[in-house]
Parts: sequence; C-alpha cells; structure tokens
Amino acid sequence: MAATLRELRARKGSIAATMKITKAMELIAASRVSRAQTRAKAMVHYNDELVEAVSAVAGHTDESHPLTTERDPATRAGILIVSADRGLSGAYNANVIRTAEGLVQHLEEAGKQVDLYVSGRKAQAYFAFRHRRVVASWGGYSERPRYADAKEIGTFLIDEFLRTGEAGGVDELHVVYTRFKSLVSQQPQIVRLLPLEVVRGGEGLHDTYEYEPDPATVLDALLPLYIVNRIHFALAESAASELAARQQAMHSATDNAKQLTADLTRDINQARQAAITQEINEIVGGVSALAGK
Repeated sequence: MAATLRELRARKGSIAATMKITKAMELIAASRVSRAQTRAKAMVHYNDELVEAVSAVAGHTDESHPLTTERDPATRAGILIVSADRGLSGAYNANVIRTAEGLVQHLEEAGKQVDLYVSGRKAQAYFAFRHRRVVASWGGYSERPRYADAKEIGTFLIDEFLRTGEAGGVDELHVVYTRFKSLVSQQPQIVRLLPLEVVRGGEGLHDTYEYEPDPATVLDALLPLYIVNRIHFALAESAASELAARQQAMHSATDNAKQLTADLTRDINQARQAAITQEINEIVGGVSALAGK
C-alpha cells in the first residue's frame, strides 16, 4: 500500500507540473491572439482599397494579363497549405490538412496533377511522414507572419504560375488556410488565388485615378502586389486562428489537469486511510496474540 501511495503522489506532482505549463501557454496565447486579430482586421481595409484600385485599372485596359488568363485545358494545379509551426492547438492543424486532402482528391478526380506548397512545419511533417512530394515549403513564422514572408511565398508562386503546367509550373493555384471567426470558431477556407478574376469597376470609379505611364503598366505592377497581399492576409488569419485554437486547447488541458488532481487527491486520501487502518489492525492483532499467550 505504501508503494501505491508513493506512486499516486508522484503522479499528482507530475500532473501539477504539467498544469503549470498548460496554464502558462494559455495565458501566452491569450495575450497574443488579440494582437493577431487586430493585425488581420487592419489588413481588410487595405485589401478592399487594393481591390478597388485593381478593378479601376482593369476597366481602363482591354489587354489580357498572364495572371488573369484562364488556361484551357488546365492540367496541373498547385495548392498552398497554411498550417502552424507548433502543435498543442487542438484540431487546428488536422482540420486544415483534412481540407487540403479533400481538395487534392477533388482536383485529381478532375484529371489534374497536383503540386503541394506548404507553409508551417506541422504540414511539412505530415506530408514528409507519408512520403508525399512537396515542391516548396516555408516555416518559422506562423504565429506572427511578416509581409516579407508573404512576399517570398507570393513571388515563388507567381513564377510557378507564369511557367504554366506544360513547362513544369501550374495552371491554377489554390490556398487552404484557416479563417478566424471568433475565439471559439475557426474555419478552414479554400480560395482560388490564380488565375485572378478581376471585376471591372464602373465609369465613376475610373475617373478617380490617373495612370502613369499607362493603365496596362500600372495593372502589371498592381496584380503581383494584390496576390502577395492575399497571401499575407491568409497568413495573418491563420496566425490568429492558431493562437485562438491553442488558447482553447490549453484551457481545456488545464481544466482536465485540475480534475485529475482532484481525483488523485481523493485516491491518495483513501490509500492513506487504508494504510492507517491496516496498521491499526496489525497492532490490535499483535496485542491480542500476546494477551493470548
């Protein structure tokens, strides 16, 4: 019984130490998620203005652009999967990877070859473990992505798209990321990034801008900027979602640790009482035996 009591106490101490870690991680994630959410929301306004500018420029030129031209037939598709660099965030990584796998299956059933591009070490590890080919991967910034990270990814993917599928690139490009809805709700999203579908604005919108040297040149500069911004927005939304998911996961882990500690405390008390009762019985039995002699 004494050995069992020691084991229970050791287990309780281990759980208490783990609970300190999960509580600390919960507080850290809670302190970061609000800032990540603010950064993601701030990007929405910039994105809206950029969309308006692209639409206005497109309305001033009838020339087709390589980034807006549909490929027929489209035989090769690329998917950028945005995951986290770390775990301990509940089902966050599993959900985005499951969504990406569903998209891969859908594209392959349509007769398209799929190339994978991965942002985040968890998705990298997932596909490496399954011996799945990943064309390019990036990581180390999932909780706080910078514009430079998005620009590096965007520049690479634009080059892949401009090479076309026949030349070893891709004919279309999709992004799978997690959209931040609230602290308790994060939803995987699929967005077709390339080729872009530009909505041309009305005449009143066109008069707002002057173009130097000409609309076609301005559009050629704006479209890559727009793509990089879309990737940056996806990274920022995923960062907020990751931190929110980690906060909820660590909160649940802390609550479970508290419950386990309470259960072990009860088991320890019962084991100690049983040990005391056994010792008393042994003493009484020994006294009775001596009295009998």
